[in-house]
Amino acid sequence: MISAADYEFFKKYLKQHSGLILSDDKHYLLESRLVPLLRKFEIADFGRLAAVLRDNSSSAVAEAVIEAMTTNESLFFRDKTPFEVFTSIMLPKLHAARSPSAPLRIWCAAASTGQEPYSLAMTLKENPHLVGSRRVEIFCTDLSNEVLERAASGRYNQFEVQRGLPIQMLMKYFKKVDDMWEISPQLKTMMTFRKLNLLNPFVGLGTFDIVFCRNVLIYFDAPTKTDILNRLAKVTAADGYLVLGGAETVMGLGDAYKPLPNQRGFYVPNVPAAAAPAAMASR
Repeated sequence: MISAADYEFFKKYLKQHSGLILSDDKHYLLESRLVPLLRKFEIADFGRLAAVLRDNSSSAVAEAVIEAMTTNESLFFRDKTPFEVFTSIMLPKLHAARSPSAPLRIWCAAASTGQEPYSLAMTLKENPHLVGSRRVEIFCTDLSNEVLERAASGRYNQFEVQRGLPIQMLMKYFKKVDDMWEISPQLKTMMTFRKLNLLNPFVGLGTFDIVFCRNVLIYFDAPTKTDILNRLAKVTAADGYLVLGGAETVMGLGDAYKPLPNQRGFYVPNVPAAAAPAAMASR
């Protein structure tokens, strides 16, 4: 059992290093996620684990704790609506506004095991008239090295490909390798994978046409959400888009973005009207 003092330490540690907010009634969740790490690293108890984190004596342990407490639930074409709006609104407007030589840059800020970015890649392949000859770059980041390695492999088991993936997409874009399904190399080439903590500066990322940051902000407190949104806005094109999860909103979290009319969960940068044409011309 974890002591009250140790639980308070882990609450503060997780908030500081991952932004995760644990309420006072999550003792069971913390214990169930971290007990396997006690065995793995041969640490006697939660008090000793807290001591290891306090003196920063093992970066491997610290990373394992953050990864264990991070939820990495994902499936193909999750919630469907974001992919429908991606095809019906975002891509047509961006394609019309950009020169044929301008790349299409998409950031999946919580890429997890890769289902979201690969779903976007398949959608793009199914709609070549909305892409043209332009280069597509899908930048995939996550806090966890483990899930990013899985995403980069592009390999999924039978259960995973049955979750949201239409059978025609499976047969068209995957091949069977032993007991796994591996995604096509033509889709892998669109991807760049990098570990990134959303609490840290977004240095050297460039500008993105579309940012998918779904089901992440719900784990943060309001000041952290506002800070992340402000920094996301700085790397979103003036005429670009932000996509959040269905239970997330920018309302009450500053004025970096404003809602896309009649589209819940979709936002555009809140820039002066004259700024967008100038931004488009500069690309």
